[in-house]
Amino acid sequence: MTDQKYYAYIICNKRNGTLYIGITSDLIKRTWQHKNGLVKGFSRQYGLKTLVYFEAYQNVEKAILREKRLKKWNREWKIKLIEKANPGWKDLYQRLI
Repeated sequence: MTDQKYYAYIICNKRNGTLYIGITSDLIKRTWQHKNGLVKGFSRQYGLKTLVYFEAYQNVEKAILREKRLKKWNREWKIKLIEKANPGWKDLYQRLI
């Protein structure tokens, strides 16, 4: 059995701001890339650098499915999910390193 983990995550630019949902197998590296503007596209365009939510999975298919489902959620549900786990919208990156 592998110890590999996959993550569905949410980053933002500020509390109740623009949200981005993604998946990765290396959450620390991917978050660092977002923070340093190395990820081209939506997240860099909107200055999304704060990791506010993530879930870990042992199976990549489950992580992908969760990402797809979260992307279909309405904004209110996403905000409630973040606030339940991280009411202060604190940057979770520092907890990872």
